[in-house]
Amino acid sequence: MATIKRIIKGDTVKIISGANKGVTGKVLQVLAKKKAILVEGVGSIHRHLKPSQQNPRGGSKDIHVATSLHKVALVVDEKSAKTSRVGLIKNADGGTTRVARQIKNKEIK
Repeated sequence: MATIKRIIKGDTVKIISGANKGVTGKVLQVLAKKKAILVEGVGSIHRHLKPSQQNPRGGSKDIHVATSLHKVALVVDEKSAKTSRVGLIKNADGGTTRVARQIKNKEIK
């Protein structure tokens, strides 16, 4: 049985601090051990590569850098870009559901 996380792949999040503050994007991957996520369109950097046997000329490539979980908030209303903290509540059948705390415990898909 999979555990339910507060932010999962496919959610829309908004960056609430740092250089990219105010940018919204879709979660591409959750890195649980690092407590970070990869957000679409946020955190791509240019990396220079040293020449090696596989790549004798060297060169450069773009890589995706993770964003810390404490710097993002879940977007619950797409039209107004309203964000909320996420809570977990138990159902009557014993399952767990994600809810938006800022909107009277509104259930999140």
